[in-house]
Amino acid sequence: MVAFTFALLATTISVASKTSAADTPDLTLPPGAVYVDPLKYNVLGANYTEWRTNNSLVGFNPTHTTSPFIQVFDPSFLDITGSDATIRVVASHPGFAVAHEAPIYVPDLNVVFFASNAGGTLGYSGWYNNSVVSMINLTEVDTALAANPGGVHVSIQTLNLSDTVQMVNGGTGPFKGNLLFVTSGRALLPPSVVLVNPSPPFNTTVLLDNFYGRQFNSLNDVKILPGTDIIYFTDPSYGWLNGFRPEPMLPSQVYRFDPSTGQVQVVADQFVNPNGIAFTPDGKTAFVTDTGSGGGFLGTNQTLPATIYQYDVDPVTQSFANRRVFAYSDSGIPDGIQLDTNGNVYSGCGEGIHVWNPQGTLIGKFFINSTTPELMFTKSGLLIFDEQWIYLANIKAQGIDLSA
Repeated sequence: MVAFTFALLATTISVASKTSAADTPDLTLPPGAVYVDPLKYNVLGANYTEWRTNNSLVGFNPTHTTSPFIQVFDPSFLDITGSDATIRVVASHPGFAVAHEAPIYVPDLNVVFFASNAGGTLGYSGWYNNSVVSMINLTEVDTALAANPGGVHVSIQTLNLSDTVQMVNGGTGPFKGNLLFVTSGRALLPPSVVLVNPSPPFNTTVLLDNFYGRQFNSLNDVKILPGTDIIYFTDPSYGWLNGFRPEPMLPSQVYRFDPSTGQVQVVADQFVNPNGIAFTPDGKTAFVTDTGSGGGFLGTNQTLPATIYQYDVDPVTQSFANRRVFAYSDSGIPDGIQLDTNGNVYSGCGEGIHVWNPQGTLIGKFFINSTTPELMFTKSGLLIFDEQWIYLANIKAQGIDLSA
């Protein structure tokens, strides 16, 4: 294991809001937060000069507030943030996209595991180079922040994993005490579902690497159906689109895998590129993001999906039914997806973490002004992954239990 220690450049975010007290007479906002009343921006008029036309990664920031900050679209978002929420950088690796996806929080260790960008420019991975799995200790973060709330100094440690683990992109658990990862594969090395022991020497067990003799395209995200040991994962074509996997040989689909029987089956299709996946705590409802508008070497096509779909989970077959649109991201694409205990839905999008209530209404954002693919709830708060940076938002909301 190699430990990297990085000087952290950021302090507690406390930005002067450009929303006056008169605009929010009944709201007590966290430090640096702004309230954006949708009624004030429903009509912009022909003379509006900031139309978001050719770059979907640019976020809607009509108050021109300096990022990162908390953006409130509905007062109910304050029940999520609490009155004292801040956004602070807790780790970084400038020049390397160390914190991309696959976050897994292990409460017993108070550690979060995550993976670097697979195939991205700053991931330094591709046809000939693997991505990196790392970890951050939240106890170290808490101690550092208590001693110096204006800036912390934590270490990111990399794991020396088996060569069977190639291009980790999704993670969840703990699953029977292990980290549960899905990999995108690399070159002709197959995508896979793998278990990794969270303690050294990080022993690895491959559970699945094919669909009845056919390699998957490039597995992306994974969740366990609550109350079961059944594993669900998405399989888009991003390995090919990002230049580290051959051309796809299967449709872009969502799969159900029962590790006790070895049975694997398709439970949902008709996607451009299925990406993040999540369940409600009762296991009755599933969410799948389609990030089809992000096309890798094909470029961005804003007429393709940047959409979260909602499904009913069939109580008998455990397949997905009754697909409907839950939400559409106004910036970037909805990548990783998580739920809190009140049913609110969080997703990493073009300029931060977007939060929708259970009815699909956008109620707020953790506005980073940079693509934030993933997030993870911890005892310390909401950890936000921004490629070269990791942020912590000390919010009131709690995440659902993802273990099995």
